[in-house]
Parts: sequence; structure tokens; C-alpha cells
Amino acid sequence: MRTGWRIITIFFVLVLAIIFFVPNLANISWWPTKDKIRYGLDIQGGLYLVMGVDVPAVLRESSDRLAETIATESKENNVVLASSARDKANPDSLDIHIKTNSQGDSDKVRELLKKQYGTNLLVNSGSSDTELVVRYSDLYLTDLKKRTIEQSIETIRNRIDEFGVSEPSITAQGDNRILIQLPGIQDAQRAKDLINRTARLEFHMVDTSIPQAQLVGLIAGVEKAGNFQLKGMKYSEYIAKIDEGLKGKIPEDTKVLFEKNENAVNLEAGKVPYLLKKEVPIAGDNLKDAYVAIKQDYNEPYVSLSFNPEGANKFATLTGENIHKYLAIVLDNVVYSAPIINQKIPNGNAQISLGGSRNRQAMMDEAKGISMALRAGALPAALEQMEERTVGPTMGLDSINRGKKASMIGAILVILFMLFYYKGAGLLADIALLINVFLILAVLTALNATLTLPGIAGIALTIGMAVDANVIIFERIREELRHGASYKSAIVLGFDRAFWAIFDANICSAITSLILMHYGTGPVRGFAVTLVTGIFTSMFTAIFVTRTLIDLLIEKVGLKKLSV
Repeated sequence: MRTGWRIITIFFVLVLAIIFFVPNLANISWWPTKDKIRYGLDIQGGLYLVMGVDVPAVLRESSDRLAETIATESKENNVVLASSARDKANPDSLDIHIKTNSQGDSDKVRELLKKQYGTNLLVNSGSSDTELVVRYSDLYLTDLKKRTIEQSIETIRNRIDEFGVSEPSITAQGDNRILIQLPGIQDAQRAKDLINRTARLEFHMVDTSIPQAQLVGLIAGVEKAGNFQLKGMKYSEYIAKIDEGLKGKIPEDTKVLFEKNENAVNLEAGKVPYLLKKEVPIAGDNLKDAYVAIKQDYNEPYVSLSFNPEGANKFATLTGENIHKYLAIVLDNVVYSAPIINQKIPNGNAQISLGGSRNRQAMMDEAKGISMALRAGALPAALEQMEERTVGPTMGLDSINRGKKASMIGAILVILFMLFYYKGAGLLADIALLINVFLILAVLTALNATLTLPGIAGIALTIGMAVDANVIIFERIREELRHGASYKSAIVLGFDRAFWAIFDANICSAITSLILMHYGTGPVRGFAVTLVTGIFTSMFTAIFVTRTLIDLLIEKVGLKKLSV
């Protein structure tokens, strides 16, 4: 019975592995999975950039804006300040010095700041009763720095997606750097120019004269007539073709843009069309800030927006004239949200409510995504190029060929050694070894991981580790046979007593690999991913699969003895 359950488990694992691995061999339209193993920069060539982010400048600018906001809000609450400005005597200081006309005014400002900003600001007394010193809390500063990096990454990703790089890797490196890897790219200078250009953030009114279902049908007709689809095209080219094909079918003052369905992995997999007015009543350069806030009454997240004085006037006019209509938030021609306008908003501070039909975490994730997209209208901080490397495709191809060759030679030598030294048992170990390599590739495909040259080295190392487990088991079986145990008993004792030695060795390697995965970047992370994957698959194949094959031969085939 135990052997039967093992066979079922192995069969189930192999079927899953085949499902995930097949897209690497062939493109089948009806196949349930589409992801393939991605190759890293060191394999297929491309551009490697490390960009420094000027986070201190963002903090100083944020303090300057806060000083202006405090003066405006104080005036709205009938307190006119003598001055409100960051300490210019110390250029790197973030402290805001507020001077009032009386101690009573200082107390009012202190209460106002406590009510408006809560724990985000620390308010201390200055050199006199009419002076306050305001600074951001450490927690808020940490969050602001993190948001600056995230916003920069989001903006850069938008630029790169437009450039058409299929598998870019854009990740934070430390507290103030961004690592950008663009596999397969040839025009390095154009890519760098694209990264540094400003994004386009716009607000458009939604035209509801054509029902969305009818709009979807019109778009499908244009695609069919022109024999094109978004997949395989640049998004900008796609919407240009859609706009051309829809002439005469939609109002002249409108255009069609798309939003990514919240359940889709990308725009290609799930695009939602919107018919928008071409007029841009308010643009992204009028937006001061966007962040996630929580409704106190319902504990629900929402997105809070604030505009500069010019934007506040435009937004008041726009919302006053379009109550109960939809306003689309568009970043680089992609619709990120289309909330309804419930009332006129005169003070330049708006809220985007998300609705309460989903769980709170889903709403929080959407709120963070929208606020990040809004802030990504322009790069939040200046970028400085710290490092650049260009890897040629021929170098990458030569490296992968050498890596494959080395791995294959190593694997063949290991297989021959196991056959020569352990004979029949070695053959079973070799079968388990081949299954192990196949499982590693299937898991890497399922995880959408990137295979790098160090990753190939990790697979080669895993082959040795998998065989090492079988060597420990087989030597333990030999020892039990020398002590006079029966063949069946020796197999049971050999596997059972070798298990903990194998487990201890592998779990220590796995812990190290997980640490490398968490803290490492680039080649180090690539090596760690394949190594930790190989550790778990080798434990499964060396112990579980090999044991099942031996038991199957003894119990089902009736083999009396297997040479070890």
C-alpha cells in the first residue's frame, strides 16, 4: 500500500512538471501554462545599469512643500503665520521653523498639526514662545524613502515596457540604488534616454455614450479587419492602430485607452477599454502628492490626492461641472483608475474610494498601486548612473554553451560512475538523477525564475549533491548487509538510518541558499534560486523516488536481489 501511494505521488509530481515544462519546447495555444524559462543578462546579453537615486533631494523638497502646506492650512484656520520655511542655514536639514505672532497662535498651530498629521510629524518648541520646530518622524521618513525608490522603479518599468524589452529586471539595491538589467537590448543609449525621460500623467473625462460591451465589439472588429493584436506589438503602436480603425465609429473628440484587469498578469492578458474625452483638463504636473490613507469610520483604505494651487483651481472647476461622471487617471496612455465624481472638490484635496466589495488586503494593494502610479507621473528624484556594463549576445551564447557542455560532461561522468560502482542500484539512482534535473527546470519555469550562468552552476552542483545522498544510502545498505541483515531489511534500515544525515546536510545548505536569495542580487541570487530548488528536488528524488523504484522491483516485479 505504501509503495502504491508513492507511485501515485511521483506520477502526480511528474504530470505537474510536464505541464509547466512543455512551453519551453513548443508553443501550444490550448496548453494551460505559457511561461518559459527566462535567461538572464549573462546568457542572452544586454544592458546592465546601476542608477543612484537622489533621495535626500526628495526629502528636502517634501519638507519645502510641507512648509507651504502648513502656512496655507493655518491661514484657512484663521492663523496667519509670520513665516514657515525649512532651515535654509543648513541645506541638509529637514527641520521646518514656524514663527507665529503670539503664543496662542503657536498653540493653535500645534493642535492643527497634531489633528492633521498625527504621528507623522514631531512638533517641538523653538527658541521662543512664538516659534515651533517641525520635523518628520523617523517612521515616516523611512516610508518616504521607500516610496521614493518604489516610485522610481515603477516609472522606470513603465519606460522599459514601452521600449519593448520582454523580460526586464528592475530591483532596489540597498537604500538609494536601482539595479536595471535589460536582456537582449541592443540600443543602450536609447534605453538610457528612455529611462530618464518624464512620464505623462493625465486626467480625462470618461465618455459613456457607447456602452462598454459595444466598445469591446468595435475593438474586436478593428483587430480582425487589420489582422493585429496587442500581443507582439508595442502598446503605443497598438492604440494608434485602434484609434485609426475606430475613426467614424466613435465621437471625434474621443479616443480609446485601456486598463489592465485586476486579475490579469499583464495588459495583453486582460485589457479593459475606456472611451475618453481627448481634452486634458488637468495634467500630472498639477499633482502635488498621492498617498494611501484610511477611513476612520470604516477602516477602509483610499487614495488621497493633493494638487498645487493651479491644479486645485482646475480640479475644483472640473469636479463641479462633472458631478456623477467618471474621471479616468491615465499614466502613459494606460488607465489606472476611473473613479466617479461625487461632489465638487474646491480645496485641491481629493479622495479615490475603492468600494468595499473585496477583502481589505486587496483594496490596500490596489490603493498602493494607484497612488504609486499617480506619483510616477515623473521620476521623483534625479538618477545618477553609477555603473554600466554591456554584454554582447555572442559572449552570452558562448557562455551558455560552455555552461551546458560542462554540466552535461559532469552529469555523464556521474552517471557512469554510479553504474560502474553500484551497478543495478546505480542505474536506479541515475534514473532518479535525470528526474531531478527535469524537476529543477520545471520548478524554475513555474516560479518564472531567471536562469543565469551561476544558476547553471547551481544545477551542476545539485547533481553532485543528489548523487551524494544516494551514495550515503547505498553505503549504509552495504554496511547492513555486511552485518548479516536480510536484503529487504538492509534496504529499509539503509534508507531510514541515512535519512537524517542527508536531511541535516541539505537543510543547512537550504538555509544558506535562502539567505542568499533574500539578500543577494544578480548572479548570487540566480545561483541561490537554482541551488535551493535543487536541494528540495534532490531530497525528493534521491530518497523518495529511488526508494520507490527499489520497492517496486522487489514487491511488484519479484526481484530477489539488486546489486548494490
